[in-house]
Amino acid sequence: MMRRIRQFLLLFLVCLTAAACATVPVTGRRQLSLIPADTMLSMSYQQYDQFLDEHELSDSKSDREMVKQVGKNIAAAVGKYMKQNGMEDRLDNYNWEFRVVKDDSVNAWCMPGGKVVVYTGILPVTENRTGLAVVMGHEIAHAVAEHGNERMSQGMLVQFGGVALAKALETKPAVTRQLWMAAYGAGSQVGLLLPYSRLQEKEADRLGLVFMAMAGYDPRAAVNFWQRMAEKKEGKNPPEFLSTHPADQTRISDIKSMIPEAMQYYKN
Repeated sequence: MMRRIRQFLLLFLVCLTAAACATVPVTGRRQLSLIPADTMLSMSYQQYDQFLDEHELSDSKSDREMVKQVGKNIAAAVGKYMKQNGMEDRLDNYNWEFRVVKDDSVNAWCMPGGKVVVYTGILPVTENRTGLAVVMGHEIAHAVAEHGNERMSQGMLVQFGGVALAKALETKPAVTRQLWMAAYGAGSQVGLLLPYSRLQEKEADRLGLVFMAMAGYDPRAAVNFWQRMAEKKEGKNPPEFLSTHPADQTRISDIKSMIPEAMQYYKN
């Protein structure tokens, strides 16, 4: 318990330093950010390519086309939203890609730079394009809000203390990669880092609903999707996706309260 308290005190003290903090574009919340944007992008592309080398892509043309089209629509909505709010520079050097991997895991994620992967195992739960838009909007929102940088910064501080990123990469490459993969839900080592906080999840839920609405998908479908995910969570082996994405009644209630705002962006 004392070790946990010391870790969080360390995180708090580091974030008092302006150079170690960033601002979440959605809410204005201050967040720990130890890793420069260009470094995040470089690591993203490297880890993304390595992940694809190690995993089999789906051979379903219809699934690939669906994920690609929904992804493109949401990416366009993201660009429009960020431009409207004077934050288009946050998407500098984004190069959107949407892939489907053949994996029964109920999972999906988005890395910095717009690298999105959807697992075939989640498609039966999404059921259709609108359900898929819920998932992709949410995961893309995590990337835009730079939650991965925040999580990895926290993990690095706990694992390595004051050691610089370059030194950590040189001396502890395996651990650093695990931190990265855990930060973006792309690995099997769930629990290596703390899961997304309730605040981060609410940020991603809120912005994800706006993104999908702007892309032409009914945000009200999010309620049914998360209810289906809650049913999955009741099983003996909850999906990996739910390890960092709690789907409980409190969350569903919060999403319902966000629907009116999102509906202002929806044109059916």
